[in-house]
Amino acid sequence: MASAAWQRKEGKDPKGGLNEAGRRSYERENPGSDLKPPVKSGNNPRRASFLARMGNMPGPEYKDGKPTRLLLSLQAWGASSKADAKKKALAMKASKLKK
Repeated sequence: MASAAWQRKEGKDPKGGLNEAGRRSYERENPGSDLKPPVKSGNNPRRASFLARMGNMPGPEYKDGKPTRLLLSLQAWGASSKADAKKKALAMKASKLKK
C-alpha cells in the first residue's frame, strides 16, 4: 500500500508546506484534524505561533546549495530565514501585548 499523499511528493508544495491534496490526505488519516493553508502576512496568532516554533527548529536552512523544506515553509509563511521568523514572531507578540 502506498503512503498518504501528505508524505509523498504530490502532497507537498514545491514552495514549502503541504498543498491542498496533502492537507486533505492528512485530514483523512487523522480524523478531527483541520489543517489550514499558510497565513502569509498580518498579525495572525497562527502565523506568530508557526514562525516562533519553526524559527527555533534545528537543522540547516540550505543543503547542497538548495533551500531545505524548513526554509521553504518559513518563506511560505512570509519569513526569509529562521532569524527573520523569530524576529517577526516577537514583533507580533509585542504588538498583541500593546493592545
